[in-house]
Amino acid sequence: MADTELRTDPSPHRRSINARPGPMRPNELAPLFASADALSGIGPRTLLLLKKALRLPPGVTTPRVLDLLWHLPTGVIDRRAEPTIAIAVPGTIATLKVRVLKHKPPPRGNDKVPYKIICEDDTGRLELVFFRTERKFIERQLPEGTERYVSGRVESYGEHLQMAHPDYIVAPDARHELPMLEPVYGLTAGLSGKILVKAARQAVARVPAMVEWQDAAWLKARGWPSFMDAIRRLHQPDDSSDVSNGSGPWQRLAYDELLAGQLALALVRQGQKSQRGRPIDGGGRIRARIIAALPFSLTNSQRIALAEISADMAAPHRMLRLLQGDVGSGKTVVALMSMAIAVEAGAQAALMAPTEVLARQHIETIGPLAEKAGLRVGLLTGREKGKGRREVLEKLAGGEIDILIGTHALFQPDVVFHDLAFAVIDEQHRFGVHQRLALQTKGGEGGANVLVMTATPIPRTLLMTHYGDLDVSKLTEKPPGRKPITTKAVPLDTMERLITRIRAQIEEGAQVYWVCPLIESSELSDLAAAEERHAHLAQTFGAAVGLLHGAMGGPDKDATMAAFAENKLKILVSTTVIEVGVNVPNANIMVIEHAERFGIAQLHQLRGRVGRGTRESFCMLLYKAPLGETARQRLEMMERTEDGFLIAEKDLELRGGGEVLGARQSGLPEFRVADVPGFEMLLSAARDDAQMVLNADPRLESARGQKLRHLLYLFECDEAVRLFRAA
Repeated sequence: MADTELRTDPSPHRRSINARPGPMRPNELAPLFASADALSGIGPRTLLLLKKALRLPPGVTTPRVLDLLWHLPTGVIDRRAEPTIAIAVPGTIATLKVRVLKHKPPPRGNDKVPYKIICEDDTGRLELVFFRTERKFIERQLPEGTERYVSGRVESYGEHLQMAHPDYIVAPDARHELPMLEPVYGLTAGLSGKILVKAARQAVARVPAMVEWQDAAWLKARGWPSFMDAIRRLHQPDDSSDVSNGSGPWQRLAYDELLAGQLALALVRQGQKSQRGRPIDGGGRIRARIIAALPFSLTNSQRIALAEISADMAAPHRMLRLLQGDVGSGKTVVALMSMAIAVEAGAQAALMAPTEVLARQHIETIGPLAEKAGLRVGLLTGREKGKGRREVLEKLAGGEIDILIGTHALFQPDVVFHDLAFAVIDEQHRFGVHQRLALQTKGGEGGANVLVMTATPIPRTLLMTHYGDLDVSKLTEKPPGRKPITTKAVPLDTMERLITRIRAQIEEGAQVYWVCPLIESSELSDLAAAEERHAHLAQTFGAAVGLLHGAMGGPDKDATMAAFAENKLKILVSTTVIEVGVNVPNANIMVIEHAERFGIAQLHQLRGRVGRGTRESFCMLLYKAPLGETARQRLEMMERTEDGFLIAEKDLELRGGGEVLGARQSGLPEFRVADVPGFEMLLSAARDDAQMVLNADPRLESARGQKLRHLLYLFECDEAVRLFRAA
């Protein structure tokens, strides 16, 4: 599969593959990976429309036959009613067999008059009505004196029955072409349902006969059909209930997708564990200095996480662990202590952050502790250029830097470590797998041990679906001394009273974050909204109000943040750029304007910017009334708890697995089939099944294993396929 290009994707189980078949893909699947324009009726223009209408996996730019198979219907039009004209019910869809009696074209030059065709059967008459139609086309479709089947909505017009623009007109010998249960698909402007129905039928016809990979008893117990029958019944339903996502055919394919994902994750993990790593076992001397320099004691969950990381690093295989901890749970200290293990062993460590702001924040947090522990720390971001950059690179290559902190700049080719043994990747979901691997391979022959961190608590379901290749450590406590944050949702029309209360707080030494709303297409941009709020607050507080937004240059951002951190600014009006990586312990009030527009996970992240010092802290959620039900539940949950893990579960409940935790924004894959009722039950069963299969057949070489390889290809879990090649 050497010519197969793996695409960057934050989730290891969904690596997309180019349309061209790789040599390892079974030949019988090749027709499914062909471009969709191989189908009849799909030309260049339609292909472009399909690209808009279909949900293509990351890295796939041209719709393929397979993408049509996974573009499942949203409903069905039932054309099975075949009454006579006399008993046809106005307002319903009907399929009628009629004789064409007479054409009544409109007067020449008058497009406003419709083209009418009088038809009949033995019980009555029906008018077919066409507006702005081509006369020759209609005459070819409906020649006088012939019989035709017409299907569409019957309406009453005066004393007549009419059918305006029938959906289908077919001759008696083509009766089989009329879809009596017609699937309804998601479309885009310019793409007709008829074209999609025809294309989907052709795609189904291209599915090869495949040997069943699911257990027969399992299928029978659930009343699920075979794979082939499930695909056919969704695109050519036997009954209108077939296209429901709770139906047997849909549930069967949802389970297939989940099983493919769980198998791929388990294979990636298995491959990771089988790769010889480099055992790292420090003596503990540097860690002891760091602990002595800490102004607080480690929490129990920090100690447990460090023990797990230390054991992983000492093992002979490569470490790949996820450290998830709520805002303020002390991940940075765990990262520093973990990096110290590598330095104790005479090697180097790196910490990669998604933004320059966060990288510099890490330097500020880690720097003082590192200095007391005798660690040499360097910084490398896109801003380091010329002589300054060369000096950092020279020190790094010469082993004069123990820990390098930076952004994407760390995995550029000219960044050469003297001896990289450990890499920390912060906010893992913002990086692709290729970026992670690029940093990992800078560790030389044994590769670097990798710790990925996220401040977004991840629900168990999402851990299973998107992070199943990682070992997981959780930080569930906050360091002692962290103050609780009082959270209150208040209507926007109370803003002036809130400003009065803020003035009193500022006089007592408080500092305030004021976050402006997300972009709404019908309104100002978030930048314009922030500028407007800044101007409004400046009327009351003058020069004590600062403005921070994503369009500012790095030095300007740094200067503004420094002024706020030094208490020169009392209020910082900002877009959501302050969501991650800003640490000002004196700031104790967070105001979030139009909080109803934010997801609960983002509200929680923003709230985590306060409550870091000794002051009593507040989070004020300003909302525009009336609230929708989902927004009301989000804000009530924020008032009720600060537990990020509970909030993450609520987020999953409110938004569903495909969108939770900003998955659409962060690049996590959405399911193409498996967004169904009973998702968690199916997922648990798929996980158990995958573990059972791989325990007995770790290389998928058994009879069922060989069939399951086909499943992995169908759902494009190519990372697992790559592991077969390496085996």
